[in-house]
Amino acid sequence: MSARVLLALLLLLLCWALTVWNGPFPVWVLALCLLYLVCTAVVYLLAQPRKQDRAFGSQWLYVLGVDLACFLLLNFQLSGSINFAPLLAVPVLEAALFGARVPLGMAALTALLLTGNALFEASRADWQHTDGLVQAVLTGSALLVLGWLTSRLTARLAHEEVQARRSGDEARIQAQVNGMVIESLADGILVVDPQHTVQAANPAAYQMLGAAQIVPPRLFSLNGEPAWRALADLADQTFAAGSCSATEITLALPDQRESHLRVRTERTPASALGEERRSLCVMFLQDTRELQAQLRTEKLAAMGRMSAAVAHEIRNPLAAIVQANALLAEDLPGPAAQRLTAIVRQNAERLGRIVDDILDVARVRGADASGATPCAPLDELTLQACQDWSRQHAAGLRLAVTPHAQDVQVQCSPEHLRRILVNLLDNAARYASARPGAIRVETCAADGPPVLCVWSDGAPLEPSVQRHLFEPFFSSESRSSGLGLYICQELCERHDAVIAYERTLGVCDGATVEGNEFRITFRRAPADTSGNAEWFDDA
Repeated sequence: MSARVLLALLLLLLCWALTVWNGPFPVWVLALCLLYLVCTAVVYLLAQPRKQDRAFGSQWLYVLGVDLACFLLLNFQLSGSINFAPLLAVPVLEAALFGARVPLGMAALTALLLTGNALFEASRADWQHTDGLVQAVLTGSALLVLGWLTSRLTARLAHEEVQARRSGDEARIQAQVNGMVIESLADGILVVDPQHTVQAANPAAYQMLGAAQIVPPRLFSLNGEPAWRALADLADQTFAAGSCSATEITLALPDQRESHLRVRTERTPASALGEERRSLCVMFLQDTRELQAQLRTEKLAAMGRMSAAVAHEIRNPLAAIVQANALLAEDLPGPAAQRLTAIVRQNAERLGRIVDDILDVARVRGADASGATPCAPLDELTLQACQDWSRQHAAGLRLAVTPHAQDVQVQCSPEHLRRILVNLLDNAARYASARPGAIRVETCAADGPPVLCVWSDGAPLEPSVQRHLFEPFFSSESRSSGLGLYICQELCERHDAVIAYERTLGVCDGATVEGNEFRITFRRAPADTSGNAEWFDDA
């Protein structure tokens, strides 16, 4: 529309110049050019185009009609003095805005009008002057060629626009998918520029760097924290060499535990970012504890296969030991010899139960083979196990027991409940202080299912430790095997119990302090508890 206004203004100036230089010019031509200027200005100022589409809109029909009528009238009336035929290409090119077929149709209509007018003029002159007819045919042919080329270019442009829109949609979807994948990755990803500014980082990277407590989740610099200097040096090496092999670094952040990371870097090509920007350094961060957890999982898979085979091999000689001990107990006189055979029998039975547990874990068996539902009195067994553990470890006032589930039977094997409680107490004693009440055991069943809680005033666990808390062979200390909590979880799952960890408040030495609490939620045992009265003997 701006071009139409400019073209109308040039036509008016051209006619005025011809009037000044060559003498009087037809007044109606000046009036037509002025009217055309007014029409184009009105359209430019007042027209409100509807949503752009590829269909020929009726709202623009009068625009093409006005242009075609004006240029044809100038061409018909002033063909002798000035050649206005090139202006007829303007409506053809304008028609390309409304589709691939419209320019060719506009060119055909213009050619027909030109040829018809030339035939009319030639017939009036008794066909003595056919120069105008030849010129009209040539002009019409040129307009047809122009219309065809414009149609082809318009079709190609429309096709490329559709492809570009489709590619843009696919690129946006792919970017969203990539963003979701990167956000959910356990490995950290940093995108760093040559000035050590972090352009992008996923949540895992923020957590590994401890940046969540230092900077908000936006652009930040690796130079802003002395502990990150090692990462800035790796970025410099990457920009110089193109890549950096996996390197292990340690980040010592204030008021936080050290982070041991395995870092691998890559440099993006400069051409992918344009000539005005330099390349970026992409850092892949892995927590060494995560890697160790993967190794432990692989070891667990191997040990699971081995444990089943070993358990089968142990069963046969163990059965022979039990049978030989029973025969020996019949022949040996004296209470001392009988006590020795009783010790052998008790330990052989305990080994047999351990073998059964290993086989149950290997076979992922969720219940006893007999189908019976084991039951255990929660308070009595908890008190007995805590007393035995306290005497064995000389806990004294360090351990406090608060039972609130009297006469409550839970669905759990007494031996398994004892093992769960002993493992949790051993784990609590490893990190708790020596103050009175540093370890607390509490039971309750008033407002819901029976619950057993083991609380200690130990230091808070790191998020990386919490994620692998119940995984086998995972421990924050080298002296621990990392099997205690895993065994607790396996035994709880066998009896449909749930074990969970949380950071809670507790009373220690008369003061309220934060501590680590392991909470086990049991299922109530069926009303019929017959057959479980001798649980103390079994324990």
